[in-house]
Amino acid sequence: MRLQGKRVFVTAAGQGIGRASALALSREGAHVIATDLHDKFLADLNVAEAFALDVLDKAALVAAVTKAQPDVLVNCSGIVHSGTIEQATDEDFDLAMNLNVRAHFHAIQAAVPGMLERGQGAIVNIASVCSSLRGLPNRFIYGTSKGATIALTKQVAADYITRGIRANCIAPGTVDTPSLQGRLHATGDYDQAMKDFVARQPMGRLGTADEIAELVVYLSSDETKYMTGQCVAIDGGMTM
Repeated sequence: MRLQGKRVFVTAAGQGIGRASALALSREGAHVIATDLHDKFLADLNVAEAFALDVLDKAALVAAVTKAQPDVLVNCSGIVHSGTIEQATDEDFDLAMNLNVRAHFHAIQAAVPGMLERGQGAIVNIASVCSSLRGLPNRFIYGTSKGATIALTKQVAADYITRGIRANCIAPGTVDTPSLQGRLHATGDYDQAMKDFVARQPMGRLGTADEIAELVVYLSSDETKYMTGQCVAIDGGMTM
């Protein structure tokens, strides 16, 4: 088991990539502390610890991460806003930056002291191909926030590269998750929307949460101790 004895803190672990990651990490022997805004999504999650947590509540998030003393921190919280810069509002922009970036900042800030004491740690952030890697139509706020996630990751990696802490991020393409399903239904034409999303991937299919989770495990493990500051695209060929 690649993560035997490791304590791993996962945010947004109730559904999608976060849930798949929590389960995959647990299967590899990790003591997983899974959190989500909605405790109903955690009820049947078979991991060491699971509890409700609002990552936008800085005090609660910092307290939870500090108490957990994780060897690995996996930041999965996020929200997707549609639209161009013309449709963007300050309220939506603030929410995206707070949930997609600021929550990661606070969680990492809380995890770093313990990692420094132990002389090692791994941070994995979920970004997106829609970011500084490439632009996608009608994703102005989302792409901007995910670009910031990549920059945040690289800055943390640079600051702690000689002190045992690694930081990497993952840039998924379109992944079939409950969040995506909700957006597809919201279009009013589910079948056409699905075709459009599938067409964005040169591979001709959506990714699965389990596929992303396997990369989370890899970046969390000691197999990647020589790797930091990287953004790994797993996207069906969108950025090739």
